[in-house]
Amino acid sequence: MKPQDFKIILWDFDGVIINSNSVREAGFRDVLSEYPKEQVEKLIDYHNINGGLSRYVKFRYFFEEIRKESITDDMVLVLAQKFSIIMKELLVNPDLLISPVVEFIKEQYNLGKKMHIVSGSDVNELRELCKSLRLDHFFISINGSPTPKTSLVKNIIENGYLSLSEYCLIGDAINDYDASKDNSIKFFGYNNLKLKNLDSYFEI
Repeated sequence: MKPQDFKIILWDFDGVIINSNSVREAGFRDVLSEYPKEQVEKLIDYHNINGGLSRYVKFRYFFEEIRKESITDDMVLVLAQKFSIIMKELLVNPDLLISPVVEFIKEQYNLGKKMHIVSGSDVNELRELCKSLRLDHFFISINGSPTPKTSLVKNIIENGYLSLSEYCLIGDAINDYDASKDNSIKFFGYNNLKLKNLDSYFEI
């Protein structure tokens, strides 16, 4: 089966609809510039492996697991807000969009397909970005962190009143795969060959 065979398509955002991974790496380096470079690079490795996790989780991981020190929720929020300011400035760039995917989304929209975004990106930032890039009208809902992706998927399913077999999720990270499996829906990997043997793969 292919994604177009499903009634509802759930999309990850970063690395699937937009080539933002290198921009987000730069954002983490900028926000954490006062800390040792080798520690920041460990966070970048963690970020790349866990693309679907929110920045809130990643900043907490940096302090608690890499630096072995505590961090308050307020401190995490301050770092996340600094990160968001950088992202809003750098990501509003149509050249970063993955053209074949955007064209596919337009085609499915014109066919009446129901689609949602489920992302690890901050939800408010994500909605502003999609509006600026003129993508927002293609999706019934645009969902992001701090709500975990598994919960975002679950909420859409619970409000959709359709069989689980009618849903699929397209993502580029193992966290996307986990979110689909946790909710018993079909997963399609994209833009990450390491996902090719996990389930199905989306190729345009």
